[in-house]
Amino acid sequence: MKVLLTGAAGQVGTALQQAAPADVELRALTRHDLDIGDSAAVHSMVAAFQPDLIVNAAAYTAVDRAEAEPERAATANAAGPRHLAKAANMLPGCRLLHLSTDYVFDGRSTRAYRPDDPTGPLGVYGATKLAGEQAAREVLGVRCLIVRSAWVYSGTAKNFLLTMLRLMGERGSVRVVADQIGTPTAAAPFAELLWRLAALPVERANGVVHWTDAGVASWYDFAVAIAEEGAAAGLLPPKIDVIPISTAEYPTPAVRPAFSLLDGRHTWEVASLRPRHWRVRLRDTLARLRTGA
Repeated sequence: MKVLLTGAAGQVGTALQQAAPADVELRALTRHDLDIGDSAAVHSMVAAFQPDLIVNAAAYTAVDRAEAEPERAATANAAGPRHLAKAANMLPGCRLLHLSTDYVFDGRSTRAYRPDDPTGPLGVYGATKLAGEQAAREVLGVRCLIVRSAWVYSGTAKNFLLTMLRLMGERGSVRVVADQIGTPTAAAPFAELLWRLAALPVERANGVVHWTDAGVASWYDFAVAIAEEGAAAGLLPPKIDVIPISTAEYPTPAVRPAFSLLDGRHTWEVASLRPRHWRVRLRDTLARLRTGA
């Protein structure tokens, strides 16, 4: 199978390269290699490589900056997936696996969001990601698979885990929001799930699905676990002080969903893969950071 991967320098893109099956001919492209907002460039690249599958891990993910740069966010998150879908549509059988986010929801649910639940983004980032989903599905239909996840982190790129490790090491204490709920999701097992979905026939893997690690946490809970597991792994000193605060005490330009749990039970069945608890995956990620693996 020939796979074209966009967003290769990001944390999921990096994890996908590390986990790529041996029988996949993978062309991994960073933003410097291909700007998915450039329709002509996208069509030229896809026509030249002739992939069986395009995996779009590219996105404008600066949630707060998006409020001041809606055009840039829309180019990457809405126009980009449409360009990729149109290019895929020119090749018989070519499919698109597009990554999306919990930010397409308003965070007011009292249960985990199912893939078919009504959306309601609160800001520019979520709105542009939703527009990208809709554009890709409109063009490709069942040949498009949308995979939403939440609170993704890894040992590379920029994410909550690495920010906390840096701040905890520098300051010895951090203040972290305790009233936003979700599930921390490690990039490495997420990549494993994506490759499983990529290998399935289109009849089994299409539409919109959800995936996160198992369990529930607030950002505060996640930070406490980072402090405890980081100390156990020798990456942090002991007894880091993690102070819970409210969202109101940490105002940001973009409104975050207060509740981001995603119901991935359908995905577990389709991919024959069940997630492990987020704290176990955190421990795994810290172990790789410690060894440099």
